[in-house]
Order: sequence, then C-alpha cells, then structure tokens
Amino acid sequence: MDGQIDDKAQKRRRFGRKGRAGEPRERSLKPLRMVWQSATKYPGHVALAVIALFITAAATLAIPAGFKMVIDKGFAEGADPEAMGRWFRYLLMIVGVLAIGTAMRFYFVSWLGERVVADIRLRVQENLLRLAPGFYEENSPKEISSRMTSDTALIETVVGTTVSVALRNTLMAIGGTAYLFWLVPSLTLGLFLIIPCVVVPITYFGRRLRKVSRTSQDRVADIGAMVTEVLGAMKIVQGFNQETREHQRFEEAVERTFSVAKRRVIIRAIMTAVVILCVFGGITMLVWRGAEAVGEGTISGGTIAAFVLTAGLVAGAFGALTEVYGDLLRGAGAASRLAELLEEKPTITAPARPQALPAPPRGSLSFRNVTFRYPTRLETPAISDFSLEVEPGETVAIVGPSGAGKSTIFQLAERFYDPQAGSIRLDGVPLTSADPAEIRRRMAYVPQEGVLFSANARDNLRYGNWDASDEDIWAAARAANAAEFLEKLPQGLDTYLGESGTQLSGGQRQRMAIARALLRDAPILLLDEATSALDAESEKLVQDALEHLMEDRTTLVIAHRLSTVRAADRIVVMEDGRIVEQGTHDALSANGGLYARLAKLQFVLEET
Repeated sequence: MDGQIDDKAQKRRRFGRKGRAGEPRERSLKPLRMVWQSATKYPGHVALAVIALFITAAATLAIPAGFKMVIDKGFAEGADPEAMGRWFRYLLMIVGVLAIGTAMRFYFVSWLGERVVADIRLRVQENLLRLAPGFYEENSPKEISSRMTSDTALIETVVGTTVSVALRNTLMAIGGTAYLFWLVPSLTLGLFLIIPCVVVPITYFGRRLRKVSRTSQDRVADIGAMVTEVLGAMKIVQGFNQETREHQRFEEAVERTFSVAKRRVIIRAIMTAVVILCVFGGITMLVWRGAEAVGEGTISGGTIAAFVLTAGLVAGAFGALTEVYGDLLRGAGAASRLAELLEEKPTITAPARPQALPAPPRGSLSFRNVTFRYPTRLETPAISDFSLEVEPGETVAIVGPSGAGKSTIFQLAERFYDPQAGSIRLDGVPLTSADPAEIRRRMAYVPQEGVLFSANARDNLRYGNWDASDEDIWAAARAANAAEFLEKLPQGLDTYLGESGTQLSGGQRQRMAIARALLRDAPILLLDEATSALDAESEKLVQDALEHLMEDRTTLVIAHRLSTVRAADRIVVMEDGRIVEQGTHDALSANGGLYARLAKLQFVLEET
C-alpha cells in the first residue's frame, strides 16, 4: 500500500511525464538540440574536435591500406628488405598520427562535455531561482536536485564520449564502405543486404529502449529524493524506531528501479545480439567468398587482407552505433527533463514597465478584499475577502488558531503569490504593478524557524545585507543576543556552521535569523513567531531589541505568546481566512470573543 501511495504522489508532482498539452513527448533525439546549441557557443573547440575526429577516422581506415601495401609489395617475390621497411615505416607513421589525433579528440570532446554541462547547470539554476515558491509546492525540490546531478551526468557522457564515438564510427562506416567498394565492388555489394538487417532492429528496439530509459531515469531520481528525505529527517526516523520500515520502503524503490533497469538491459542486449549477428554473419559470408576469389587468383592476398580488416572496422563501427544510439536516447531523455526546467516560466514576474515605489519609503501596506487559494489546495481558500490597512510605523499583531491564514498574509505581502481576487498595495502601489525585487527590498522577514545555509557565520548574517561590514554584523548580533555564542565559535564569524546550521541549537539559529533581519534595515518587518525558539531570558533580550528596531517602522507580527502582542498598536484576530476581531489587547480581552479565549488559554500555558 505504501508503495502505491508513493507512486501516486510521484506522478502528481512530476511534470516531466508528458508535454504541456498532455501529449506524450516525441521519442527521438530532438531534445539533444539544446545540448548542441550549448556546444556551438564554443566554435573553436568544436572545430578542433571535428578535425581530430576526421584525423582519427582517416588514420584508422589507412591501417588496412598500409597492410595491403606491406603484403602486396613488401612481401612480394623479389622485394628487398629496404622496400619492406619503407612500408612498415608507413604503418608506424599512421599509428603515430592516430595516437596524436586520438589524444586531441579526447581532450577537446571532454572539454566540451564538461563545459556544456556546466553551462546547462548554470542556466537551469538561474531559471529555478526565478520561479515562484508555488512551483516547488507542486514539484519536489529533491527530484529537481536529482535532475541537476544524474541527468547532467548523462549529458556529460553524451557530449564527452557518446557523440564523439558516434561521429567517429559514422565516418569509419562511410569511409570504410567506400574503400571496400574501391577494393572489391562485387563483394561490397553484399553489404547492402546487411544494412537493412541493422537498421530495422535499431529502429524497433530503439523506440522501446528510449521509453524504458526514461522510466529508468525517473526511478533513479526517486531513489535520490528518498535518500535525501530520510537522511534529512534521521532524528525523526530513529526517534520513532522506523529504521526497518524506511529500509523496506527504500528496498521497494530499489527493486522497482532494478526491474525497470533489467527491462532496459534485456532490450539493449537483444538489440545488440541481433545487430551483431546480422553484421558479422554477413561479413563472414563475404570474406568466405573473398577467400575463394584469392584461390582463383582474381584478387591479391593484400587486397583480401585489407578487405577483411576494413570489413571488421566497418562491422565494428555499425555495432558500436547500436550501442551509441541507446546512449543517445538516454541522453535525449535527460536533456528533455532538463529542458522542462529551462522552459518553465515564472508565474510572478515584473511588468514590462514596473511602477516605481515612492521614495523615501513610507511603509504602508494595504489588503483590499483579497481572496487566495494555494495552487495545491484550490478547493479551499487560505484567506477569503480579507481587508487590512496597515499604516506607516504601525505595529500589527496577527493572531489566530493554526490554519487561520496568518502566514499566508506574509507570503502575499512579499508577492511570492498573487491573489485570485482583490488587491495588495505597498505605499499605494499595487504589488502587481511593481518589480517584485523592489517590493522585497523594503521588507525584512524572520521565519518561525531560523533558516541557515551551509556557509560560515558571516555569510549567513550578511545574507540580509551583503555589503554589511563586520562592525555592522557584530552590532546586529549583539542586538539579537547572538554575539556571545558567536564569539565562542572556533573561528568566530569565519566558522562553518554545517549543513543548514546544524552546529547551532534551534534558539541560536533563530537569533542568527533575527540578526540577519536587523541587518536588512527595511521599512517593513515581518516577524513570524520570531521568538518562538528562544528561552525566557533570551526572549526578553531579543524582544527588547525588536521593540527598539520597530520604532519608526511598520511591523507585522504573527504570534501566539501574549508577551509578543500586548504592546502592539493593533491586534488582528483571524479564523478560517477571515478577520473576526480587531483592537487592542485590553479591548479584545473584554469582548470575550476568540481572542479572549486564546489569551486565557495562553495565560494558563505560560503560568504552567
């Protein structure tokens, strides 16, 4: 049952199953055009790689011709040792050219592979940073991360190896066939009977292989997402003794991946066997006939030797192309998945001519008849017909039970989403008319749980103001009661805090987030339970700092603790996405409504 649920969830979030119109994606190599376009940005390297390919293909095909000259002229009756040596030196020269050309080909195609993958990763990441948070509600960030790693690794293989092998073997197949016609036209005509035997299975099995390869890549991405999820929640897994279940769940995912991979391997193995049988079987029949012609004296021994060697090279080239085609199909699948990320358009964008926000900023915020539904929960409005006018410099506390829509107000204020109805204005300017970047520059946000990055303390603090000096950073740290523990870190501000700041406690991470918001020095503060992770002593110190910071600034505070909201100019009480009460603490407590009940409950909790 768990596996079925997981599969359904994965199908809902994965947007790469079909095209935008719901039609299955075309099974072809067309998605590799994106890779080619990236490679053509470096024409010099592409040209040198192509020249090296021609050199290596020509040198390889010249080896049979060299053996023909050695056998026919070097071993000919009456030939002197100097003549034989001359032809062997000719062969050594070809080998030398082949070695140099191969080294050049390896370097330039490998360079292109690494460079193209780096460029694609940069382009994908750049586009991902432009997408609104709603996109990541509908699509798993863990799966997207897997695409950035496993799929780009496939493309690197395609550019750095597969395409090179494909072009080289194509040149050898064409050039070798032409040389065979020049050597023995009658025998080479038999090759035309072999070609359909190769093309038909490639076409038939290739279509099936691409479909299975795509599914296989999806399964591998699922494994990566599952590993990331479980390792990130290891304390929960072990705390609830779910190691066995998680192992079973992972085992089921691995077995599903293996099952799909096994089908892919079987299809590829059958395709390879059929093609090799057709190619080498046909070549064997042709060589048999050539041996009879040598016995009859119609062709020379050198000719049949060159024919055999060239036929082997041609057969090997066609055989390699069957393998290469499967790799190209896998690469095309990876390219199409990455192309989907590149083609995704942000839903929150600046208008063509954004309206400038007033300068200097006033800090007013207005919600007028706003109704909003999250993309993943369209059936239930998060807020409905919500209206609120926040004056410059006013401190407004927003309270209410869980799920009342409090955090949604912040999400809309920073324009992470656009409402389905109503309007939101900052300093009199509709948010949809302004540049989202300008809107967010006027706001400082402290989330309920302090979010830190895998970096040192300095970079985490100056995330709010990247140009801040160390003096500014320490001042903000002292105001947020963070200076004491920062000074005790091994390297001070240069101390690496671990992934997501794991070297700090929850309260320390929260104080870091508050200091970061202090450095932002924005006219509007958004505090989402900003002191929830602090002990009583730290909360008092941070609250004093926040109260000082709130002076002459507009502040919206989401809070459950009475100590946080008592001093607010106004308290807005929300329930089911609507405002049910507004007023001061004393007035609302006297009304005996929802706020009074919440306040009474909070008072009992604080007393205990």
